[in-house]
Amino acid sequence: MPRQVDHVSRRRLIAEAVCHLADERGLEGVTLRDVAAQAQVSMGAVQRCFRTKEEMLVFALGYIGERIGERVQARLVRSPAQSAGTALGHAATEISLLGEEHRAEARVWLAFVAQAAVSEALAKTLGANYAALQEAFTRLISEAGEGADGVMPLDPQREARTLLALADGLTTHVLIGHLTPQEAHDVLHAHLGGLWERPTAGRASSRS
Repeated sequence: MPRQVDHVSRRRLIAEAVCHLADERGLEGVTLRDVAAQAQVSMGAVQRCFRTKEEMLVFALGYIGERIGERVQARLVRSPAQSAGTALGHAATEISLLGEEHRAEARVWLAFVAQAAVSEALAKTLGANYAALQEAFTRLISEAGEGADGVMPLDPQREARTLLALADGLTTHVLIGHLTPQEAHDVLHAHLGGLWERPTAGRASSRS
């Protein structure tokens, strides 16, 4: 058991090194040798954990997703009595990586997204992450609608896809300086508020 725990810890240490280097120079500049130096382990230790660079990058991408997921879960646990709508807002805010404290993580995440366009393995991992987030958003949107006198978007899954794409886009716009974090936050929460307004307007017109 101690060997297994050490192996898991070392893989996480290496993932942290990958993220640090990706933030500095992008994924193209990440080599196994540089990762070993950053993690302060031998090349052999890196190669025992990961057979190839791609396998190492896939693990690092999953590691970033886990960290974001853990933060989302921590916010939900801190306020277990919050509504589904509030929980949705917290989750979308965390995933958007809008805070200054998450700026480095946002740069690394987008570096992985760009690399996934030419890496089938990374694209598959990223797709699985997005699918899980979409499922969670769909559930929260449905629950929030049920708590608002039965009023909800006509298609919670479509709205979940839209919200996920918006969150990703806002990450980019803040990172390149097109929007400030506060402006992006306002856009995100205006969209969330609109989820419950649009169906209500539709009902009103159908009754008139």
